[in-house]
Amino acid sequence: MEAEIASFEPRVQREKPVQATQGVPARKGALRLLMAVLGRGTPLELALESALDGITLGADRALARHLAATVLRWLPDLDALIDSATPKPLPDDARARMVLRIALAGWLKLGTPQHAAVATALPLVEGGPRRLVHGVLGNLMRGNATLPDVPHLPDLFAIRWAMDWGPDVAEAAAQSLADEPATDLTCKDPAETEKWAQALGGVSLLPGHIRVPRSKALGSAITEWPGFVEGAWWVQDLAASLPVRLMGVQPGDRVLDLCAAPGGKTLQLAALGAEVTAVDVSDARLDRVRENLARVGLTATLVAGDALRWEPATASGEGLFDRILLDAPCSATGIFRRHPDVLHLKGSRDLTPLTLLQAALLRRAAGWLKPGGTLVYATCSLDPREGERIAERVVATLPRRPFEAGELPLGLVPTADGWVRTLPGTLAADGGMDGFFIGRFRKL
Repeated sequence: MEAEIASFEPRVQREKPVQATQGVPARKGALRLLMAVLGRGTPLELALESALDGITLGADRALARHLAATVLRWLPDLDALIDSATPKPLPDDARARMVLRIALAGWLKLGTPQHAAVATALPLVEGGPRRLVHGVLGNLMRGNATLPDVPHLPDLFAIRWAMDWGPDVAEAAAQSLADEPATDLTCKDPAETEKWAQALGGVSLLPGHIRVPRSKALGSAITEWPGFVEGAWWVQDLAASLPVRLMGVQPGDRVLDLCAAPGGKTLQLAALGAEVTAVDVSDARLDRVRENLARVGLTATLVAGDALRWEPATASGEGLFDRILLDAPCSATGIFRRHPDVLHLKGSRDLTPLTLLQAALLRRAAGWLKPGGTLVYATCSLDPREGERIAERVVATLPRRPFEAGELPLGLVPTADGWVRTLPGTLAADGGMDGFFIGRFRKL
């Protein structure tokens, strides 16, 4: 809960000096985050380190991220309020618009008192923009402005998802965007699921899975949760855990994990007793995988390299794997519940470079599979051009191994082509899950 701040009267037009106030550092951090995401196209998580540099209090850093994420969840609706209170629309990247978005998100969604929302906004702007911000906030507060119960998706995605999956899915997507979802964990040892679910106050939907409610997730750092230091679990959305669950990995299998970072699936494979080679183009991203492997006490061979150029080294010269997982780079629109910034990044709109890369990676991976071996191709995208259409390209040379209803968990049903597709609204009664495509192939 944010501290009360000295009085503010929305009807008073004369500006008063605003002293350094609790809550201002968090707003400055949120402003830098939004400028990075909306102005420069930087993913929110990648912008955190530089945008929050100099903000020392953990609570301020957490609030800055929460404010920025809340703005991104409600951006079309916040902008509609701002435009209703200005004589002409402000430029999308105008500093005044950014500050107004933050102040309104704090007031209308995070419960910041009106006077505190204004007092923490004004230090972020000067001169004419400051007077504009003050006036717009005063007008909206006097008019008791509200946001709708469900946020509006950006038009591009509202239209596209309704066309691809139907209006019910688009509506479910909007509903799931409204709030931060629960945090999903994957247990190193599925036999300890109940133990850690009780310790964390969570529920389990599958062996080895724990869902921790939002109240816990927002109340303390994950590093302080029971089981973190012990290496008992790692953070991983339930949908993201499905590709490995459906690979049929056996202890001792030689498994290749391509595009492996941030490493949740690498940990899953290692926990199953596989001999894992994890390849990613970014050694910096593999550092996180190394840290998590060390924390949970698992091992894998990590390789920094471009999968389009890398070759597996073997004494026999064959370099083949029993199973291969390709969780390909994609627009990541399926993870919008946790990462609402993906709905506002250019990469989620221009798919041509990604689809070319996905098809090339899938063809290359197929060449490293043993006869009789299994390849799973997955993307966390809601666009069929990155999932179904890519998988269909390789069926002629790498036969599909269709999923059957009996092997799928959680009541999931395969598509007519034998793929797995999770969508907004899947398991909605239990808190939902990310959007994923999963295709499975077998080499003859």
